[in-house]
Amino acid sequence: MHKKNLKTICTLLAILPSTALFAALPQNSLRPGGIAILPIQNNVQDIYYQKHRVLTTEENGQKYAVVGIPLSTPLGTSDVETNQGNIPIQIQSYPYAEQHIQLKNTSFVEPSSEQLARYKKEAEAQNNIYTSFTQNTWHTFPNFIAPTQGKFSNSFGRKRFFNNEERAPHSGLDIPAPVGQKVIAPADGTVVGIGNYFFNGNTILIDHGQGLISMFCHLSKIEVHQGQIVHQGEEIGKVGKTGRVTGPHLHWGMSLNDARVDPQLFLK
Repeated sequence: MHKKNLKTICTLLAILPSTALFAALPQNSLRPGGIAILPIQNNVQDIYYQKHRVLTTEENGQKYAVVGIPLSTPLGTSDVETNQGNIPIQIQSYPYAEQHIQLKNTSFVEPSSEQLARYKKEAEAQNNIYTSFTQNTWHTFPNFIAPTQGKFSNSFGRKRFFNNEERAPHSGLDIPAPVGQKVIAPADGTVVGIGNYFFNGNTILIDHGQGLISMFCHLSKIEVHQGQIVHQGEEIGKVGKTGRVTGPHLHWGMSLNDARVDPQLFLK
């Protein structure tokens, strides 16, 4: 990439607000678990971040790369790779909270060998979905809406301790709600995964295109089938408390180029 073009991109990134550039784009938030919105020229192709293909879209005649930043990404300079050279982004710290949870069912803290084997199989199936890259059916980035009613717990990114044992940071957003409350599709997409998983309970995964996947866990009921095309606002299931939970809620996850990112960044 020409130095002049690269300098222009870096300048734009420095002044981008933490809100969306246009109505449909997610919020720009350069942090682990955040999203980088990169204005790029039309000749910039083959965009990858941490070896995963990156979503691109166009708004008002401007092309953008929409990059998911994994929670495990170290702070500092991180490069997005393109056919025209690397685009550096500066990953900044973010004050994620800690959460200490006591579970009566210790099998969710110290699973048996059979349970671990089940989890490994389920994780592989989900990983195949997260690493997929399908064509999108939209022309501009889709607007997202909340998948159920309730006050957000701001739980995304929390460092979690189960029965005083440290686990991976929480990679989704918990929305406390009563069992049986409606869960809807936040945007159009295709159901690419359903099942009853060891940790996640009854789960639905929806592919919105170009590596953008939404996930809904702990459901009491699944009301869609594999391969079904769903539209924004369509009911897909009901809130529950299946899997590893301490009470009824919806776990809403968003994955972008195989990076679990804060779902709140997709909402206006």
